Amino acid sequence: MSLHAHITGPTLTTERLTLRQPVMDDFGPFAAYYGSDDAGWVGGPLDDRTAYRWFSAMAGHWTLKGYGWFWVDERASGASVGFVGPHFPPHVDDMEIGWVIYPQAQGRGFGHEAAIAARDWTVKTLGPERLVSYIDPGNAPSKALARKLGATTDGTRAAHDAGCEVWQHPLEAA
Repeated sequence: MSLHAHITGPTLTTERLTLRQPVMDDFGPFAAYYGSDDAGWVGGPLDDRTAYRWFSAMAGHWTLKGYGWFWVDERASGASVGFVGPHFPPHVDDMEIGWVIYPQAQGRGFGHEAAIAARDWTVKTLGPERLVSYIDPGNAPSKALARKLGATTDGTRAAHDAGCEVWQHPLEAA
């Protein structure tokens, strides 16, 4: 059985990327990233058990809500470069769009390209009242990407995580 046979979510394509629902093959790169110090801005590093719980929750969001994080592949090579997309678990106030680009793929504009595709799909398909990103104040690259996407913050902290600033995305930009 192909591991990709059960994908039911949409597939988005950009000039260089494919965004798709996660599959089990994505866990290896996910666990490697979350097991490293590179994941410090997004809750890591994590041991493999915790990484698997997080990965499963992200994949399960698709089943429970019909949308979720897209896994991002470079079209030319097929390599997994990270994940991006909307999620809205019950413990947060607003739908969030988040992004992680694996270190080996950073600096090539993949985060911006993927985030635009995911944001536009989210706004057009899901119609959130508000779309935010929760960003650690020290995460300069993530804040720069949020600014490039047109998001702004007043420094307000997220109710569910006082360590993160709330960055609000303009819904009309999509």
